[in-house]
Parts: sequence; C-alpha cells; structure tokens
Amino acid sequence: MIKKQILAVVAASMTAAFVLAGCGSSADTATTNSTAEVTTASGEADSNAAQDSSQNEANADAVTDAAKEGSGDSNSSESSEAAQEDVAVHGIRERSDEMRDISAKELVAEMTAGWNLGNTLEATSAEGLASETSWGNPKVTKELIDAVCEKGFDSIRIPITWGNHVSDAPDYTIDPAWMDRVEEVVNYALDDGMYVLIDSHHEEFWRIPDPEHIEAVDAENIAIWKQVAERFKDYGDHLVFEGLNEPRTKGSEKEWSGGTPEERECVSRLNNSFVETVRATGGNNEKRLLLVTTYADSSLAQAVAGLEIPEDDHIGVAIHAYEPYAFTYANGESWELFKWDGSQNGGIIKLMVSLDNFFLKKDIPVLLTEYGAMNKDENTEEVNKWAQVYVSKATEYGIPCFWWDNGNYNQQGEKFAIFDRKNLKWYREEVVDTIIRESYKEY
Repeated sequence: MIKKQILAVVAASMTAAFVLAGCGSSADTATTNSTAEVTTASGEADSNAAQDSSQNEANADAVTDAAKEGSGDSNSSESSEAAQEDVAVHGIRERSDEMRDISAKELVAEMTAGWNLGNTLEATSAEGLASETSWGNPKVTKELIDAVCEKGFDSIRIPITWGNHVSDAPDYTIDPAWMDRVEEVVNYALDDGMYVLIDSHHEEFWRIPDPEHIEAVDAENIAIWKQVAERFKDYGDHLVFEGLNEPRTKGSEKEWSGGTPEERECVSRLNNSFVETVRATGGNNEKRLLLVTTYADSSLAQAVAGLEIPEDDHIGVAIHAYEPYAFTYANGESWELFKWDGSQNGGIIKLMVSLDNFFLKKDIPVLLTEYGAMNKDENTEEVNKWAQVYVSKATEYGIPCFWWDNGNYNQQGEKFAIFDRKNLKWYREEVVDTIIRESYKEY
C-alpha cells in the first residue's frame, strides 16, 4: 500500500530566490571557487571540487543570461510574502522489482529527494563486518532506513568500499559475508520502494588513475563490478550502479583541479570498463541505469570536457558539488562564509547552467550524488536559506540531489549530519523540510 504524507511548510516566494547581487571581484571568485580535500570524521577523504571560474563561452553566456533574469536585491527573499503550501511526499511504498525499458532520463525524473548513508559501509578502520561501525556510526537497521524514507527521501545512496574486502589478485574475490551484508542493507531500502544507488567508494589506495597503475587498476575494477553485477542482476530498475566515487590520484598536484589529460583518460577507461562489465552479465543489467563520472566527480570545465560518455541508452552522470565551498565547509580561511545573503547565488546558478549545457541538453541525466553544508555553530537558519536556493535550482533543471550525511553533527570533524541515526530523529529539521519541499516541486 502506498503511504503518502502531507508536509505543510511555509514557502518563500520563488521570485527572489535566485537573485544574483553581483559576481564579486576576481579575488572573490578565486577563493569561492577554490578546491580542497575534505576529510571525513574518520580521517578519510571524501571531497568535492568547487566550480571553476573559467567556463566555455556558451556556458558564460548562459550564466550571464541567468544572472540577468535573477537580478535584484539579494535580501529581498527575506521580505517576500510567505505562502502556505502543501507538498505531497512519498513515504514507504511497495517494492518494485520490475526492470522497465525506459530511458535514463525518464528514470531519473522519477527521483526526488536523495540522502547518503555516509561513513558506514565505506568505512575502512576495521576488518570484515566490523568496518561498518568503525567510523562511529551505528549498525544500519531497517528502522533507520524506514525513518529516512518516511520523511520524504525516496532515493538513497549507499557508499561502499569493496577493496578492503577482496582477496588478492587476480581473482579479487569479494568476501561473501560482506556481499551479503551489502545486499541486506540494499534490500532495506528497496523494500520501502526507494531508488538505491550503490558505488565503489574510498578505493583511492589502489584505484590510481594514471598510466603507471591503470592496467592493474582496471583489472581490479572489472573483477569487483563483475561480482557485484552478478549478485544484483535480477534486481529491478530501482537499483542503480555508480561505477566510481571521486576517482583521482590522491595527493597529486591536480587532485582537486580536474586532473591531467592522462588521468582524465584513465578515468574514462575505468568508466567504460565498468559499463561493459556490467552489461556483459546480462539479465536486468542490460538496461540498468549506470552512472559514470568525471575525474574526482568534479564539475570543473576541464574535467567535464574530458569525460568520454559511453554510447548507451541507460547512462547518467554523477557529479559532486558543495557550492560554494566557502559556505558549505568550515575551512578557517579569511574568505569563509557564515551568512547566506544571496550574494553567492550566482555560483549555484552557474553550476546548474553548466550541467545543463554539458549534459542535460544532450538528454544525459545528471545526479548530484553529493552536496551539503556543514553545521557551523548552529547556523541552521543560514543553511536553510542556502538549501532553498540550491535544491530548488537543481529541481528546476531536473537534477536530483543526494545530501552528504556522514553522521557527524556536533563532534570534531566535518559536521554534515542531518539525521540522528542513534535516536532516529532529525537534526536541523527545518533544513530537511526545505530539502523535501523544494525537491518535490514541479516546474
């Protein structure tokens, strides 16, 4: 039985939501668009490259047009007349194991609000099944997934590390107990009718995309995805495979600035072998939505331009964008942002226009499989204003967003959590309500 909830929210007028109150100086652009490695609570890296200030002319023209359309007082949204709005959201629904012959674009259009089960099945500080809780998060339960789904998140990304759970070359056999546990958690979400993304996460210790390592890396990449694809090949189209998470050469000079041409070519090779391997397993995998990505999941122009997308009717692109970095992270720099006054809306507009030009206009769907903003001294009101702009603009372009939740709200480290997994309650609930409301809007 389909269960629906009605979320009654106060929605500010959209007229002033996408205001661009000046692009700032070149120095401002450089700092706002800077890139940096983001360290998780465990000390592992899970980072995003912010938007590059240099885009091609088509992107620049489109951004300028978008800015003109949104010009006005950056604070006018605060004084906009509020309106009561009812949003019907998906709760727990019947499971679907059907594999429909629909396009990638059509499937992605069915997704609304997304959430990441971060720092859990991709945690690496213990061996075997103990790794799941090695970064401080509790063991995943069906009740946890139910609570996320009931709130209105109909899509979930489950980051998974495989490399810590495989045998030696050449077989790279995945530990059966680990595969079983992954499948158990996947079924928690599928049983709720959710869309589920599984990936290959925190593999940087072996997955080095450079000419020196690519042969061995590609062999392991193929071995892992062949086993995963075989295990899940009878599952329906609510299950999505995301081949690579932030593929990059860790510690390199261009780790977060788009990589070198050779590195980008290696990432494209890994994307292609991932797609070919999954398709070769047959069954429902012949039509399953597969997500490829750029070097480091970057939205930088050079990274995007260097992405070779396989010719396939069931392909989408995964991108990570914590835009703007100065606001979404506590970086300690003089240019860090703590308030959201609308003056940085242009970066969000620029991101969406760029993704539209590179992918959406070519009927290639995009999923922002990571985004979010840290809790900076309980700045919930500011994050709420930012989330309204970010998610509504993404929704307008038909891009589902998956909040990066690492489980950390008020401990040392990166405080991205919006869900209290131990007590099954919501942190910053007004932010969560904004995410849900803006994700379900129709444009």
